[in-house]
Amino acid sequence: MPDHIPFDAILTASAAAGEATRLRLLALLAEVELTVSELVTILGQSQPRISRHLKLLVEAGLGERHREGAWVFFRIAQTGPVAGFARDLVAKLAPDDARLTADRARLSEVRQTRADQAARYFAAHAANWDEVRAMHVPEERVEAAIRKAIGAGPVHALLDLGTGTGRMLELLGPLAARAVGIDQSPHMLSVARARIERAGLRNVQLRQGDIYAIPVEPDFHDLVIMHQILHYLDDPLRAIREAARALRPGGRLLIVDFAPHEEETLRTAHAHRRLGFAAGEVAGFMATAGLDLLAKDDLAPGAGEANKLTVSLWLGRDRRVIADPLPLTARAVA
Repeated sequence: MPDHIPFDAILTASAAAGEATRLRLLALLAEVELTVSELVTILGQSQPRISRHLKLLVEAGLGERHREGAWVFFRIAQTGPVAGFARDLVAKLAPDDARLTADRARLSEVRQTRADQAARYFAAHAANWDEVRAMHVPEERVEAAIRKAIGAGPVHALLDLGTGTGRMLELLGPLAARAVGIDQSPHMLSVARARIERAGLRNVQLRQGDIYAIPVEPDFHDLVIMHQILHYLDDPLRAIREAARALRPGGRLLIVDFAPHEEETLRTAHAHRRLGFAAGEVAGFMATAGLDLLAKDDLAPGAGEANKLTVSLWLGRDRRVIADPLPLTARAVA
């Protein structure tokens, strides 16, 4: 938060936050971005009332909104003169307040509903997951761009988050001294395990785990991959921060996902939470997580690829200075 905020900005922000429902909304939006319908479910108030409160928070600079197709998401302000004021205000709230405790409990139910929907989808589509990816530009182009982005040099410790069918491990595992794939779905891990065994990759481990609390050693991996996973998440920034936590100083994070699009059917038919990401949005996530953006690439549909989605690649590097340039041969993957 800046040392000094204009008088009128503080006055407007204080008035906007100084109402019970709006303060509860701020506390929720500091946790995760939410839609109006989800906030209606959590707070048990009417849609017009919630919408009015959100409008006041956004106008006061305490909240942000962004539209993706037919959906509108809200979150606590990330930028602007009173963004820090908003977060400081929420941080001062007593965590054991009965109203906030009840709101967090209902928020957990909303998040569990999201997770259950995604789990059902992954269980139903694990076996034909690679076919589902046929909706974007050809996988051969994507994989060639991934190889180009990371280069041909050796990778001492590779981490693949949301490994799915294990294709990234199959593709990049031969470059690595050791590699770990993390996925929350046992169905996906079963498919990945069969793929890894067929490929004869003895240096690869597979683990079930939460992408928001990955079960690996921090400050260890020199390359982390997040391939087509962000669009399923309700809190992409949190996942990127967790990925950055796993990087050793100077390590790299490669994110591969869709550019912004308007294919609403991907929400209902394929459990997508987000309809792609703008270049600046992911770059902002990386900066917040302590990473510098090294490269950005867009793979747009070419001739004969009508109706295919554009795939974007972002390569970031941990800003910390490499204190130990030696290969990571003495440490075991946690």
